[in-house]
Amino acid sequence: MKPSKIEAGSLFPQIKAHSLEGEMVALDRRTNGADWKMVVVYRGKHCPLCTKYLNKLEAFKDELNSIGVEIVAVSGDSEAQLKEHFEKLDVSFPFLYGLTIEQMRELGLYVSHPRSEKETDHPFPEPGLFVINDKDQVQVVDISNNPFVRPALEQLVSGLKWIKNPENNYPIRGTYH
Repeated sequence: MKPSKIEAGSLFPQIKAHSLEGEMVALDRRTNGADWKMVVVYRGKHCPLCTKYLNKLEAFKDELNSIGVEIVAVSGDSEAQLKEHFEKLDVSFPFLYGLTIEQMRELGLYVSHPRSEKETDHPFPEPGLFVINDKDQVQVVDISNNPFVRPALEQLVSGLKWIKNPENNYPIRGTYH
């Protein structure tokens, strides 16, 4: 089964994943007054490039929060794998775990098999990033089929500042059919 592509401007799907507090949390749930949400899907604890990217994202958290964009990271890892991953992470934004293959496909993500048991013990999502606006629409979408291609965080944050500035009246791009 091929993944379905999430269209720019479409409503973000109602997908929930597990929190370490034992709750099922909607990926698009906003807290602390944020009106937009950035959902960062990462491969899992086995991926050193994911760890590096997530740690770098932490440096932009306050800047994103200042413009009303909240971050959540999510993977297909288990609770134990996420807890182990935190030993290598230096982040303060929330993490969720347990994305199913069906949810990965609903998000339009590429899914890979591990190369060996040393890598991980389950199929996992390749990187994806979704920015959901205040109308629950997908404002920005970036999906990759490998860990080497991800949005440059400096450009992404700068672009989100531009998009969110009401004086720019910047529409959702990529909606022509």
